[in-house]
Amino acid sequence: MKLPRLVLVLGLACALGSALRAELKLPAIVGDHMVLQQKQANPIWGWDTPGTKVTVSFGGKTQSTTAGRDGKWTVKLPAVPASATPQTITIAGTSRREIGDVLVGEVWMCSGQSNMGFKLNQDWNGDIEAAASNLPNLRLISVPQLGTQELQNDFRGEWKASNAQTARNFSAVGFLYGRWIHQIVGVPVGLIDNSWGGSAAEAWIRRTTIDGDPRFKTLMANTAKREADLQSEKGKADFERSVATWKEAAAKAKAAKKTAPRAPQNWLTGNARPGNIFAGVVHPTLGYGIRGVIWYQGESNAGRAYEHAELFPFLIEQWRKEWGQGDFPFYWVQLADFMAEKPAPGDSAWAELRETQTKTLKVPNTGQAVIIDLGEGKDIHPKNKHDVAARLVRWALVKDYGMTFPYRSPEFKSIALAGNKATITLDCFGSTLRPFDVNELRGFALCGADKVWHWGTGKVVAPDKIEVWSDEVAAPVAVRYAWADNPVCNLFSNDGLPVTPFRTDDFDMTTKPKTAAVAAKE
Repeated sequence: MKLPRLVLVLGLACALGSALRAELKLPAIVGDHMVLQQKQANPIWGWDTPGTKVTVSFGGKTQSTTAGRDGKWTVKLPAVPASATPQTITIAGTSRREIGDVLVGEVWMCSGQSNMGFKLNQDWNGDIEAAASNLPNLRLISVPQLGTQELQNDFRGEWKASNAQTARNFSAVGFLYGRWIHQIVGVPVGLIDNSWGGSAAEAWIRRTTIDGDPRFKTLMANTAKREADLQSEKGKADFERSVATWKEAAAKAKAAKKTAPRAPQNWLTGNARPGNIFAGVVHPTLGYGIRGVIWYQGESNAGRAYEHAELFPFLIEQWRKEWGQGDFPFYWVQLADFMAEKPAPGDSAWAELRETQTKTLKVPNTGQAVIIDLGEGKDIHPKNKHDVAARLVRWALVKDYGMTFPYRSPEFKSIALAGNKATITLDCFGSTLRPFDVNELRGFALCGADKVWHWGTGKVVAPDKIEVWSDEVAAPVAVRYAWADNPVCNLFSNDGLPVTPFRTDDFDMTTKPKTAAVAAKE
């Protein structure tokens, strides 16, 4: 056989082998028991041999496209109303696939760190909540944690109907939030849990976008330095030594029947490196039809609250751009009370982080659940997730589903100073104010021009007004409420929603980075 002919035969054999091996492939997010978002066009995508015509049929309508050079194909299913009747999506390319038991309803993404990942069976009432979770039209899927700089296109996971077994291991806040929507609105609901404990906000954003924004120049300069250090020969050796030390300690603990120490974390593949979670966890679901996002994160950024003031709105803005589905709802849980109660009023990084969360309400179509009364001083993971989810879902029921419920905690509106007293006006959003548990108002502090804070005495003087004073402050210039890591505070709306922590001053945040000159003086 002549060489050219041999090459031709081998080429044909390879092509034939590839054709025989060619198979229509779908991502995990597109599978049996999935829920499509009602009343909007829903992208369906997958991979096939480049150039292959792919036809997708659903609800009596058919969409066709051609797989691109990389094999990727995408179609958009026409918008349809909610339906609890199981349907089938048929996809035909080099092979044929049928996606069965597909429902149409409301789809919500459940994101954040460990308090979103906190499982239903860890809630105080998780055992009975799980026992009451046999809801076949409530569907759940979880995205595994993978930290990487390489954009991932898929993950291992599958949609499952809610029952005692699947619900107990799902996000408590996510499940309870979704269950209320399912039962109150009366439509199927799909929930996507992609939370990751201990994660930093910057890890949830595409690396190239955060790299390109000058506001985060310092953050990314520090990131680049850390990457270089950890990828150096010394960095690699140091990590290998830490792993070896951990293995030895773990073996000793196991032999002594004690709790083993936590394994050392590789920051390069972890949950804090900018872009890591976006690439490994968010990107595989990017574009899937959703109603919106619920978010429970901030603890890991509390020490950098000043930076978070720009970072958090940027995250929301970028996610909306990435999804290409408009300004979908984005609702979050404000940080709870945590750590020791301090006897004197003063500064707090956690209070500053809460303030950045509240200020992010200026971003359209957002909402905040205030839980300053639901935390546990000794545990960063409060176990009462029922009330957390209830306050969060009120936003959706009112803003997205047109219902009438109290939904927004009172927020600071204005201050009037006269003599030794300050009168605070709050926006109560249709409600009125009341102290909880005792008549005495707790949680207020005042300062004069010296900026030294003193506890204040207060009383409700009108449905939306509070009068505050301190015998130690003759001429107050500013007032703070619930301004501490773990504040003692008791002002609520008559609807049972706690007043949002606030300050009336604009003093420099303690988390604001110091200039080189200031740092040198200290």
